[in-house]
Amino acid sequence: MKSFETYLQEWPAKRRKEGFLKATRAQVLSVLGRDHLKPEDFLTLLSPAALDLLEPLAQRAHELTVRFFGRAVCLFTPLYISDVCTNQCRYCGFNAKNKQPRRHLSVDEAYAEALYLHQQGHRNILLLTGDAPKLSSPQYIAEVVRRIKPLFASVGIEVYSLTEEEYRAVVDAGADSMTMFQETYSPELYAWLHPVGPKHDYAFRLNAPQRAAEAGMRSIGVGGLLGLESFEQDAFATGLHAWWLTRYYPGVDMGVSIPRICPHEGQFTVEHGVDDRHLVQYVAALRCFLPRVTITCSTRESATMRDHLIPIGVTRVSAGVSTAVGGRATENTHNPGQFEITDHRSLPEMVDAIQKIGYQSVIKDWEDPTASSVGTACLAAAGG
Repeated sequence: MKSFETYLQEWPAKRRKEGFLKATRAQVLSVLGRDHLKPEDFLTLLSPAALDLLEPLAQRAHELTVRFFGRAVCLFTPLYISDVCTNQCRYCGFNAKNKQPRRHLSVDEAYAEALYLHQQGHRNILLLTGDAPKLSSPQYIAEVVRRIKPLFASVGIEVYSLTEEEYRAVVDAGADSMTMFQETYSPELYAWLHPVGPKHDYAFRLNAPQRAAEAGMRSIGVGGLLGLESFEQDAFATGLHAWWLTRYYPGVDMGVSIPRICPHEGQFTVEHGVDDRHLVQYVAALRCFLPRVTITCSTRESATMRDHLIPIGVTRVSAGVSTAVGGRATENTHNPGQFEITDHRSLPEMVDAIQKIGYQSVIKDWEDPTASSVGTACLAAAGG
């Protein structure tokens, strides 16, 4: 079976841009009337012609979201366990050149932080690390997963690219999901953005979700960091990546994240900023193209924006977020985190906000027989 890297070559930047610019109003309306869309239809929905039809596009996306997800919104929270990183990504607060104190949690400290989150009512957790395999090794990540798994219905990872064997070890430890941001799908821009460190390997990162699927990961998420490359290039490639994975791995629960670049430690000029209307267009186009795919919106976005994106297509949001290492149950004496968050609402506040817009929060959306049964009262108290 060929890789997504190979398939993406069938959609070079020139082809994407031409399809983006030549789409017409009539083509957009035609696409909105279909149930099954092809990649070229998705490109049409990302076009300037579709932006002029944002209201009917959003209405169609809302209809599909309610059809396939009801009014349920899944809640999760991230847990950063190490910000030690050997990469020098130009846009990231963890850049190894940034002169800031770093912290790496021991397994016991990671458990203490996770226990705090469990006591707050969280049941879906996402572990994050910097890219320093000698310190935050695959074995270390697997051990943290194994240790905290009894506290949570779902433990996911958002870490550096692993081999299939390493993903399998993390799955065996209890992880059921992985998220991998390609950042940008332009090989040339990717090379410039990642000049030093293991993340420099574009192909190894691009094919990581496929390796995770082969290793038995139940849920996989992809994403491009909007603002690094022009809108039509990375928005389209991200959706195409998710579409390709659903075709070859139909048993995997597929997801797409929609982050826009945020302020962080260090300096980086955003040349392709994505405004609010384009973000709404992106979410709506994704939902029309991939009706059954989970769409995740993080606290990079404001409370107002996240509340408005839920009816259009977002089905998964974070709550009670910190992008720093430690600081809940263990000491945190250093920097603010990987990036500045915009929505600071706690889990109860998110539950209340979601209810006010007519939706239901899902704290635990599936039952793992290996997970602890403790915390049912916490779930009820949190509104789950």
